[in-house]
Amino acid sequence: MKTARLLLPLAALFLVACDDGREDLRAYIDRINDRPGRELEPLPEPKPYESFVYREADRRDPFAPIRPQREERRGGLRPDQDRPREPLEAYPLDSLTMVGLIERAGTRFALLRDPENKIHRVSVGMHAGQNYGRITAVTPTETQLVEIVPDGFGGWTERPATIPLAE
Repeated sequence: MKTARLLLPLAALFLVACDDGREDLRAYIDRINDRPGRELEPLPEPKPYESFVYREADRRDPFAPIRPQREERRGGLRPDQDRPREPLEAYPLDSLTMVGLIERAGTRFALLRDPENKIHRVSVGMHAGQNYGRITAVTPTETQLVEIVPDGFGGWTERPATIPLAE
């Protein structure tokens, strides 16, 4: 019993001496809790929902891919593979430069320089570029073409292009 009387105060002394090492954390939390509170900003008003009724009778299915119909692809636009190729069709359009303009008997001719520094005289209806480009107009500032390029769905589409006059 005497031993129990000695062990009890000794155990209490050990418990008091044990610090869990969180005193600095408790002090920080107390400092944060002592700060005065702020008023919160009000939430923005929600916008009213505007519904849309889809009337499919006169519109295409929004989930269907945008593709030309098979009938259009078979008989539609395509380059003429049977015509003889012209010299400027061997070069990409961005490698051609318009260097001048000639007008003879009411017909305008553009002077185009190829990458080999050869000058070619072209007019409306002739072809240039690797995408079946057909010259549609010759103006004092540019040569206008329409190219026929694949549309990515097995068909072809027209794309306008220009060759500007070099400065």
